[in-house]
Amino acid sequence: MKYLITIIGPTAIGKTALSIQLANYFQCDIVSCDSRQFFKEMAIGTAVPNEKELAAATHHFIQNKSIFENYTVGDYEKEAIATIEKLFKSNDYVVFVGGSGLYVNAVLKGFDEFPEIDSSIRTSVNEKYEKLGIGYLQEQLKTLDPKYHETITAENPQTLLNPQRMMRFVEVCIGTGKPYSSFLNQKKNNRSFNPILIGLEAERSLMYNRINQRVDIMMNEGLLEEAKNLYTHKDLNALQTVGYRELFQYFDKEIKLDFAIEEIKKNTRRFAKRQLTWFKRDENTKWFDFQTPTHKIIDYIKSKIENNKKLQ
Repeated sequence: MKYLITIIGPTAIGKTALSIQLANYFQCDIVSCDSRQFFKEMAIGTAVPNEKELAAATHHFIQNKSIFENYTVGDYEKEAIATIEKLFKSNDYVVFVGGSGLYVNAVLKGFDEFPEIDSSIRTSVNEKYEKLGIGYLQEQLKTLDPKYHETITAENPQTLLNPQRMMRFVEVCIGTGKPYSSFLNQKKNNRSFNPILIGLEAERSLMYNRINQRVDIMMNEGLLEEAKNLYTHKDLNALQTVGYRELFQYFDKEIKLDFAIEEIKKNTRRFAKRQLTWFKRDENTKWFDFQTPTHKIIDYIKSKIENNKKLQ
């Protein structure tokens, strides 16, 4: 049996450190599932593992793409599964770590299949977006699939600002005459591995303090300069994310720098709350306080493996 040791949880909770410790113990590689850390131009603002951490274990899907590439969750699923299957040929364990719930689900459960949409519908939706803006897509989704619009608003409101994702939702609704959400969770691909899900969490005030401290560290490490270098590309999908969006507003002279930094902290805290809401839905996850000694988490993983052996 092959085991995908999966570490999930909110941002700044300590997933990277734990993943390295587990990879060293089980002598295996790490596959990242952080949709912000894929992009090589976004190092500081996405808190990618530092050189020492990258040297401590072999990582995959860290800064392996460019912000200029159109990289979807479907693309990631195919590439990640291929990488994981290759690693399993020489090892029974792979550590899978990240905070991007949609991407975690794509690997663990498979990506939903949708019918082909007539290209004329795609063109029409695109033209209306170009003319009317993102508000048109938001209103269309709210009308055509109120259930899914409500889900996104509650769990991942950033998606409402993503034109590519929103156009896809709307074109599926129009092209099929059915809500986009009706195609979700229909067919799941069989996986050749057994996931063991580990969640890290902290008391709310502690979690928020860690986030605030991380933002301060990012600013000290040069996040402002990194964002400045990316400013001319601010409309790219990859840059529609916390930490960059607020600084772009500062460059546009819409807000002061101190306010932008506070907004980054506030929006990151909100993001962490949504991450927890998403991940807490999976009853198969074993949650640990972020300060739990690593050996206790290893003991839990080993007990799960032993129980699986008995059931075979």
